[in-house]
Amino acid sequence: MLTSNFETGKSIILLADDHVDILDFIADNLEEKYEVVKVTNGQDALEYVYLHNVDLVVSDIMMPRMTGFEFCIKMKEDENYNHIPFIMLTAKTSLQSKIEGLEYGADAYIEKPFSPNFLVTQIANLLRNRKYIQDHFQRTPTSIVDTSGHNKADQVLINKINKLILENMADSTLSVDMLADRLHMSRPTLYRRTKALSGLSPNELIKLTRLKKATRLLLDGEYMIYEIADILGFSTASHFSRNFQQHYGVSPKDYATKNKYGDHYA
Repeated sequence: MLTSNFETGKSIILLADDHVDILDFIADNLEEKYEVVKVTNGQDALEYVYLHNVDLVVSDIMMPRMTGFEFCIKMKEDENYNHIPFIMLTAKTSLQSKIEGLEYGADAYIEKPFSPNFLVTQIANLLRNRKYIQDHFQRTPTSIVDTSGHNKADQVLINKINKLILENMADSTLSVDMLADRLHMSRPTLYRRTKALSGLSPNELIKLTRLKKATRLLLDGEYMIYEIADILGFSTASHFSRNFQQHYGVSPKDYATKNKYGDHYA
């Protein structure tokens, strides 16, 4: 779910750039609508993400201690943070640089110098799209990725990804690397295709597929919560319950109780 500053109700934007004047320039254009946090290197940015709620990241590429590329990779490879939209800023204007940035997992790539209005619009769009995706899964917790509207090749790929996840979800080591290997794709290609087709990263899709399967098992009423956690590859029952409540806004036990008479979330 999107987080926000409790006191202001504003979404929290983390800015990372080693040029203080650029940080101040961006912040001046965002602070009216968002809660803005500024850091001057990738390491501090990553540590902030680990310790605080963040809704979106805007990061330069060339920074001391940790580059924007490295920062982005570490976030997007961690299932606890890979849902956070990441905008990459750079003075590099080549097409290859753009492709590289997106392959590292960035959700958008903006060249310097840039229009403040363009950045504000891009931030608003990413936050809104993330909300749409979350609302969809909130309303239809048992749905899988919709294949309608995609061409035949895309439908085949979506179905293959879904099938692999469903067949291996009990394996706690299920990962993006495993999917990429089984699909004979590079990790960046899998990320790019999955993101384009579903709006989700591979790690997010794995987690959401597990959670959607959990709703079915909870409604069946045949398993205890710790058994469901084991069936779905969560390390512990508490880990499962925490992820379920974070996504659906209700504990597994309460979800089962509220929906046992067929009054499903819709």
